[in-house]
Amino acid sequence: MGTVSFDKEGRTALRESKFGHMTVGALMEEDVQSEGTDVKCEFIASMMMEGFGSVPIVDDTNRLLGIVSEFDLLNAVRKGRRLADVTAGEVMTPNPVSVTKDTDITTVIDVLHNNHLIRVPVVDSTRRLVGIVARRDVLRGYLQSSYV
Repeated sequence: MGTVSFDKEGRTALRESKFGHMTVGALMEEDVQSEGTDVKCEFIASMMMEGFGSVPIVDDTNRLLGIVSEFDLLNAVRKGRRLADVTAGEVMTPNPVSVTKDTDITTVIDVLHNNHLIRVPVVDSTRRLVGIVARRDVLRGYLQSSYV
């Protein structure tokens, strides 16, 4: 078991454990379904019924432009918009928070927590989408590590 210490914010810093040395690259899902800005939100909603909680929106070179979440779709519906008539580009959250494969586990936990996110896109140095990491992935990494 690793050494557990606390920083000035009171969060646990798992500095010496296997889990504490993990990066996003070890935890993320690489097979990410993304869409372009012109896709209709009704299609995105149908994807969400298959288990996608949010869909990254990318350009033709796979650069991350935004993300459409269940909240974004519900907001459009609340405003009386028909999802069959609305595009992802109209409802997406532009320039979403993202991380890289090299982001350490403590930072990704902070990003998820501080931004009230369930998942966060993973990008390379040119903001091209390379994966996604969810709270569930972080918990899986924790359970599979030698920390427990």
